[in-house]
Amino acid sequence: MANASTPVLIVGAGPSGLALALWLARSRIRPRIIEREPQRPTTSRAIAVQARTLELYRQLGIAEQAVARGLRLDALNFWVAGQKVTRLPFGELARGKSPYPFILMLAQDQHERLLEEALGRAGVKVERGVALETFEVGPAGVHATLRKADAEAESCEASYLIGCDGARSAVRHGLRADFPGGTYEHLFYVADLEASGPGADGELHVALDDAGFLAAFPLRGDGTPHPGQGRVRLIGTVRSPASSDPAAEGANFTWADVDRAALARVGVTVHDVRWFSTYRVHHRVVDRFRSGPVFLVGDAAHIHSPVGGQGMNTGIGDAVNLGWKLAEVLHGRAPAALLDSYEPERRAFATRLVATTDRLFQVATREGALARWTRTRVVPSVVPRLFDTAAGRTYLFATVSQTRIRYRASPLSEGRAGPLHAGDRWPWVDAGDGADDSFSTLDERRWQGFVHGAASATLDDVRSVCGRRGIAVHVLPWRPEAHAANLEQDALYLVRPDGYLGFVDRHLHPDSVDGYLTRHCTSPPA
Repeated sequence: MANASTPVLIVGAGPSGLALALWLARSRIRPRIIEREPQRPTTSRAIAVQARTLELYRQLGIAEQAVARGLRLDALNFWVAGQKVTRLPFGELARGKSPYPFILMLAQDQHERLLEEALGRAGVKVERGVALETFEVGPAGVHATLRKADAEAESCEASYLIGCDGARSAVRHGLRADFPGGTYEHLFYVADLEASGPGADGELHVALDDAGFLAAFPLRGDGTPHPGQGRVRLIGTVRSPASSDPAAEGANFTWADVDRAALARVGVTVHDVRWFSTYRVHHRVVDRFRSGPVFLVGDAAHIHSPVGGQGMNTGIGDAVNLGWKLAEVLHGRAPAALLDSYEPERRAFATRLVATTDRLFQVATREGALARWTRTRVVPSVVPRLFDTAAGRTYLFATVSQTRIRYRASPLSEGRAGPLHAGDRWPWVDAGDGADDSFSTLDERRWQGFVHGAASATLDDVRSVCGRRGIAVHVLPWRPEAHAANLEQDALYLVRPDGYLGFVDRHLHPDSVDGYLTRHCTSPPA
């Protein structure tokens, strides 16, 4: 078949690949996205959509649709040995921190449908049943060989190839990249069911006891439930003599192998099991996220335990981080060196995340007297004390919601003003009174500047420097809400297209701003 050319070839149409394609399409870059599987999956798999992901979706114009299709999760409950030791209301934890003070429960099949529908409206269709066979990197980009079932091979020339194709990534294998890490000993199960009881009350319940680990997530039902019942996703440990055998991953374990005592201690009464599956949990981070014009995103680059509902959200964060940089480079608004910042920013976060979830997962699942003592004695003592403090609750929400992610060590990050450093997330400021909040203009997905304070001659010079590169600088009145968000009066904050601070200047030096833009972000207009 004749060669086809595309600026960006995306392999894999899970949430990461779809989010990347949508960001590019919204930025007037027409990607090509292929998926080996002929049909969209119908199982729910990942379900937790964090606040930071919803903030990014707001920039893409789909956050409210996502919220409407999902179920708001407003509280987390910890149980130990059948006793509830603490309840954490997310709305209180996140007040004033994000426009989305909750976790959204949205089944992955519905999530992918939402993204694919938005992508279709942007004029891009997922090519299903198309697999990447091989690729080679050349001076002009990537030459890829694609194949559809029972069809002739097709050649595709792309400026960039992005592997969003999961833990068994063909792109990662083609790069011969190392994927170090390991596999946890236990076999885990996931089940969607109709249930009732205290552990099926529409909130998240996490239990630790001698039996190990159990989590019950509420889901939005697809019909009229029976009175007192709701749809629940369970994740837990299979307790069976053969489950510790590494070869048991494909064994025929069923719902009968689930520890019913653990369910009873959390107060979950099961009425109907709609879907059940078992799996091994891995923890790995690829040795490099990029090789020339080839990039790895999401599970193709990092996989870890499901603790905290971070995996899918991390992949979507990868996609947005790379998407805006590809758009800037392909439109000629930035030098190709901008893409060098993708790996240090995202690999650093993935490495920390895998290490953190690994430690938590070991505490939750490890066998032995010490592990059981930690779960049943230490956790009930420490967790309530930690999260009964304002600082502890704020830290918990910021970490789980991914609003705490920052890129202070990035080559793109320069300057600080007070507590805010370049690389931090642009804080959410709700002005109230029906006025726009601080995220209102981020849907432009372009560099822009913000100054909270009074206009001045120096500020006029700064606006002129930015204006020559097509960057708007918004001058807003100083208000108490800005002070509460750690902003400094009269400081300049240059915000990247993904809503992170790139450059901060408390003194409004036009030459400093011009130097930053010249070095890192945008090329002067032709």
